[in-house]
Amino acid sequence: MTSVNDSSASGERRALGRDERLTRRAVLFGSVAGVGALALSACAPAGMSRAQAEVAYGPVPSERFPIPAVNLNKVDEKYLRRTVSYASKEAVGTIIVDPRAHYVYRIEGDGMATRYGVSVGRQGFLWSGDAYIGRKAEWPVWTPPEEMIKRQPEAAKYAGGMAPGLDNPLGARVLYLYQDGRYTLYTLYSTSHPETIGKGISSGCIGFLTQDMLDLYERTPVNTKVIVLKA
Repeated sequence: MTSVNDSSASGERRALGRDERLTRRAVLFGSVAGVGALALSACAPAGMSRAQAEVAYGPVPSERFPIPAVNLNKVDEKYLRRTVSYASKEAVGTIIVDPRAHYVYRIEGDGMATRYGVSVGRQGFLWSGDAYIGRKAEWPVWTPPEEMIKRQPEAAKYAGGMAPGLDNPLGARVLYLYQDGRYTLYTLYSTSHPETIGKGISSGCIGFLTQDMLDLYERTPVNTKVIVLKA
């Protein structure tokens, strides 16, 4: 009787041992799979949740002129900043402007890019080619071009320059495009009108949500290459 009970107990111990090994193996496999999933998600194109967008596009009170939060209800979510797959042989940091699609890309390497939704003014559709950032400015003075004054006489009062501020059309930051040492009259600027993102507007070049321009501006040194695709 005792030998039968010992045999049964031994069988139960062997079964329990197999179950424990299987359980440990499953846990280990699950952990590895979980790490793999996290790695894949880190490399996958990523957008923002509403909560993340409210933070990314929230107010910036520390600026010279405190910047208000973006009214996200006025922006199609597809135009919010995000990381996307973008095959390119260009160097990290290169800026590619696609006026037809109303997107600007900053090359991040490994087949990825940061994509920004933008507005495109008349000038933005008229010019294309390779250029570089020849100058940067924070809270710049805006001077309307002569062509604009002819079209919009009310702009003549700013012929001598409009002071920096939230009402200034160039906003908080501007990147000026140059070719061969000369200003192309093409700019990447910040706009306080979120409803224009993803649309064509009557004047201006390439407008970003202010918080997006702050992000790009900080990561874009003078002499950065810029490619403007044909509209």
